[in-house]
Amino acid sequence: MPVSCLLAEIEAAAVRSWPALETVALDGWLWRWASGGSQRANSVATLAFHGTDLDAAVRESERRYRAKGAACRFTISEVSEPCDLDARLAALGYDRGHDHVTMAKEIAAPDAASPGPPAHGVALSTDPTPEWLAVYLSGLTPDRRRVAPAILEGLPAHRSYFSCRRDGAVVGSGLSIADDRLASVQCMATLERARRQGCARAILSAIEAWAAEQGCTYLYLQAEADNAAAIALYQGCGFRVAGRYHLRTRAG
Repeated sequence: MPVSCLLAEIEAAAVRSWPALETVALDGWLWRWASGGSQRANSVATLAFHGTDLDAAVRESERRYRAKGAACRFTISEVSEPCDLDARLAALGYDRGHDHVTMAKEIAAPDAASPGPPAHGVALSTDPTPEWLAVYLSGLTPDRRRVAPAILEGLPAHRSYFSCRRDGAVVGSGLSIADDRLASVQCMATLERARRQGCARAILSAIEAWAAEQGCTYLYLQAEADNAAAIALYQGCGFRVAGRYHLRTRAG
């Protein structure tokens, strides 16, 4: 199956895999608030809409963010509803953010007779170790660093944290959440001193093996479209672009 056919399923799984601290259902949309940090966790997920008054839903979203003292944001993907939402927000004065890509790959079938050892230097855990957390947080902005631990505490239970060690120390992090036939690739980080040593590839390999054991058939991830190094890495590991998304923001 072409990965583009999975886009709606992937986008819904991505919302579940990084839950906001506070959510409200709005006519099929999901208003999300995480007290700063991740923009997606502080924006309206627009994957479904069954209301009859779009303008009223937008105004209610604005009211809720205004009460938090925050800008109103909407995440817009190729499967957002209604299909003309992006144009309608633009007409209301919402600014368009940077492009992001959603990527996916089919998981290689595991060899049941010979599963093999874990990827070199990669350890798995059901909760983040202090070393894992230090690596992951090291690459975040102060705002995201403050909020991320609280979001991690609310993750779905079907998850695994991946720590890559070099010379006895954790230098790389990754996270995967299994969701039916999909498994995410999240929280990828490598300390600067350990880059270009195969750490990210080792974590990706370990995530794929774990996901296969959970019965998943596809991996997915999301990244900034202009992060050429990351995109090249993921493409080299078999990921292909399934879709794109961006945010629409109005501060007033």
